[in-house]
Amino acid sequence: MASKFSSTLLLLLSILMSIQLLVSAGNFYKDVDITWGEGRGKIQEGGRGLALSLDKLSGSGFQSKNEFLFGRFDMQIKLVPASSAGTVTTFFLSSQGEGHDEIDFEFLGNVSGQPYTIHTNVYTQGKGNKEQQFHLWFDPTAAFHTYTIVWNPHRIVFLVDNSPIRVFNNHESIGIPFPKSQAMKVYCSLWNADEWATQGGRVKTDWALAPFTAYYRNINIDGCAVSSSTSSCKSIGSTNNAKPWQTHELDGKGRNRLRWVQSKHMVYNYCADSKRFPQGFSAECKSSRF
Repeated sequence: MASKFSSTLLLLLSILMSIQLLVSAGNFYKDVDITWGEGRGKIQEGGRGLALSLDKLSGSGFQSKNEFLFGRFDMQIKLVPASSAGTVTTFFLSSQGEGHDEIDFEFLGNVSGQPYTIHTNVYTQGKGNKEQQFHLWFDPTAAFHTYTIVWNPHRIVFLVDNSPIRVFNNHESIGIPFPKSQAMKVYCSLWNADEWATQGGRVKTDWALAPFTAYYRNINIDGCAVSSSTSSCKSIGSTNNAKPWQTHELDGKGRNRLRWVQSKHMVYNYCADSKRFPQGFSAECKSSRF
């Protein structure tokens, strides 16, 4: 009898957890506006998915209805398959105006059989030059994978399928600006950048293969929405009832995973490009990456 009760309880808990996950997942109808592309962006699956397409006339894109000051932002993406040279698929946060802040995931297409490049960058007060690039350890066109930005006052963490690939810490104490005062929206787009995106612009977009299509699914935003300069979160400095992203930092397993990704899959690091920065690297490059 006790065994049967335990099994029933586990089943109920499993169902409740599934319901909670479904509720927490966003809906593209509710959460975003398709802002450009003249019909090339289409919401699908009752709001669960969204497809962006690119042809020779135009790409397409969407943005979140709300803007946020800190949060965790998850997006499942299946990238343009086969020969995607010249195309750029994006998932990023950005504020508006001069001196804007921005946190970037950009996926640079390539010729068939060659890997995508994940391009990451952080802008503060309009200044970037914080690029790190990676090749993935899987085919990002064969299935959906989850790309995540965790942004809190202490650090920015970029994750792929919940594995950290990059950490950008707050180093204001040594004079490095950190994005913490400008609310940002989520932006996603698919566009042509064949003047630079693939092999330094040597390989151009093959328009005979158009339209190119990237698929987004299961948008999930857990952040501090800002409206009329008022945040939906209480004091983010308080640890009482804090959400995990508000105090997110890497544990030992996460640090080991980050080391593995950066040693095996990083293909560019601004902190190691002495030709580009002959006067020396930015001060944060000398500090712990964790």
